[in-house]
Formats: sequence, C-alpha cells, structure tokens
Amino acid sequence: MQLPDIFLTLGEPAFEQLIRSVSIGKLKTFQLYERVKLRFHLAKLNSESLRKASPKLWARIVERDEEFATDISQVVLVSHLNMIVDVLNFLGIPNEDGFFPKDLDATDKLTDGWEQRVFDQFRSKYPDALLTFYINHLGWELLKTEQVFQPASAPVTAA
Repeated sequence: MQLPDIFLTLGEPAFEQLIRSVSIGKLKTFQLYERVKLRFHLAKLNSESLRKASPKLWARIVERDEEFATDISQVVLVSHLNMIVDVLNFLGIPNEDGFFPKDLDATDKLTDGWEQRVFDQFRSKYPDALLTFYINHLGWELLKTEQVFQPASAPVTAA
C-alpha cells in the first residue's frame, strides 16, 4: 500500500474533512507554513484557501503523487498531535509528544485487531475520517501494511 491508497480508499469527502481540519497555527509552529503554501500552489494560506483548494489537492492525490501524499499526510498529522499521542499511549508505543524513532519496532504492540481497538476507543473523541486516516498511516509507517483498514462498526463519513 502507498499513501495515496489511504486517501483514495477513504474518499474525497473524508479527504475534504481532513483538509478542513488542518491547523494553520500548527503549520507555523512546525515551520511548515511557507513550504505548504508553495507545495499546494496557494498565494495565501488560510483555512478558506485550503478549503477552496481541496478539489485541486484531491486531483493530485488521484494522480497517485506519492510525494504530494506525504506532504498532505504531514500537514494533517502535525495538526492533530494530541490524537497521535492519545493513540500511541493507548497502544503502549513509546513516543515523545507523538514522535517516535524511524526504526521503531512496534510489532509487539500492533497485534491482530489493533486497528479496530483503536477506532473503538477513540471514535467518540475524534472524527471518523481523521482517526481512520491515522490508523492507516500508523500501519503503513510501522508495519508496511498492504491493505487499507476500514472500521467494522461504521463507515468513514465526512462531518
């Protein structure tokens, strides 16, 4: 599985929800603001310009641009570090404010059914699309997962 596969499986409405959830403040904190503005081809970067650019950003995902999907993932993830910390702590994965070493072996923490357990634990706290995206991203990053996880109890919906 590649990163564009996660976005494509979740669908455009969920993608739009993820884009709407991006925190401009977090982009500035992590010094990503200018890079994102450039990579997303935006003259001005704010919530409204991101929302309006969503169809163009989606078109780039549909083209299966892996590097662009990585950029989108980073933007979404830094905007939701609180959720990441919650999920990693729930799974018992050592982290520093949501960040863990690239060579981390967490196979003993990500046992069969971990995705659904995480979804069930946090679905009332975080939007389905965001939570499902992160579960898939974590599986892709740590386990090199081949299939996109879809929660059993509820379809991913844009809110």
